[in-house]
Amino acid sequence: MSEKTIVVVGAGVVGLTTALLLTQNPKFKVTVAAKHMPGDYDIEYASPWAGANYMPVSVTGTPSQEWDKNTWAPLADLARNHPEAGVHFQKCEIYNRKKDISSTTAAWFAELLSPKPWFSTIFDDFCEIPKKDLKPGVDNATRFTSVCINTAIYLPWLVSQCLKNGAVFKRAVFKHISDAAAPGVHHLGGAADLVVNCTGLSASKLGGVMDKTVIPARGQITIVRNVAPSMYSLSGTDDGPDEACYIMTRAAGGGTILGGCYQKANWESQPDPSLATRIMKRCVDICPELTGGRGIEHLDVIRHGVGLRPVREAGARIEKEKINGVWTVHNYGHGGAGVSNQKHPSRLS
Repeated sequence: MSEKTIVVVGAGVVGLTTALLLTQNPKFKVTVAAKHMPGDYDIEYASPWAGANYMPVSVTGTPSQEWDKNTWAPLADLARNHPEAGVHFQKCEIYNRKKDISSTTAAWFAELLSPKPWFSTIFDDFCEIPKKDLKPGVDNATRFTSVCINTAIYLPWLVSQCLKNGAVFKRAVFKHISDAAAPGVHHLGGAADLVVNCTGLSASKLGGVMDKTVIPARGQITIVRNVAPSMYSLSGTDDGPDEACYIMTRAAGGGTILGGCYQKANWESQPDPSLATRIMKRCVDICPELTGGRGIEHLDVIRHGVGLRPVREAGARIEKEKINGVWTVHNYGHGGAGVSNQKHPSRLS
């Protein structure tokens, strides 16, 4: 096979993973062209705001389930053998309250909250927490060991691996997806043979794509210096159907993430101080160890942040089409699962 020139548009976790997998074939010459790069903090750029962890929320029998299943082994390998990637193992506990059944969070976490989810077989230590050990108000809960990712380390690590394999990175803003194939965009100078669209939320307004089914699901977090003994997720809150409660401690001193919310079609980029207070209170209630049982005034806050998950109503789009004579592969719309199902759809691309 002769050499193929490929432009990957987008440098979030999906775009970077796609580029890394493509560069593993020496016949593929890859340029990553993106408006935002690791190190940037912008409301259009979701990946730096991700917690992030591997918590499958995909439903049995869907493509997302297969993607989640095939992503676990590579992430576990990074945690086990490549600490420089910023991925580490962490215990986690998932709490379900029956009264949350109609909440947005419970719908989002439906599979995660099941006593026997499909992913129970991929974790060696998956178990139900005995009734006698449940926290007050919790009807059932599970425990297993997953991974937590420090995106401040992981995203640059992905870039470094792409560079090692010969990829070239450049800043670019495109009005139309086919512009990415124009001569001069690819580092070898000619027109690209293939464009891979990993534009996330921007797919809703990019010419040639204009996918209006892609909407934001706003998430707000607080990052603190306090350390939690485990990751935690709760099925809902008493503060509103689109508010959530989750905790995870990032690898390599990246701080502890306290979340959050899942506010669909909300584009607000600034943290809501009232929501921040509710988030901190919920997290300290579920994990008193954060402050030694002393309340939220003993949380050592690094910053508050907002990220917009790129949700697509019909699920992630993984398909190819010819646009203005240019073959384009779409890989966007993963919502809050860009990390947990990154490997397989990127390999399909």
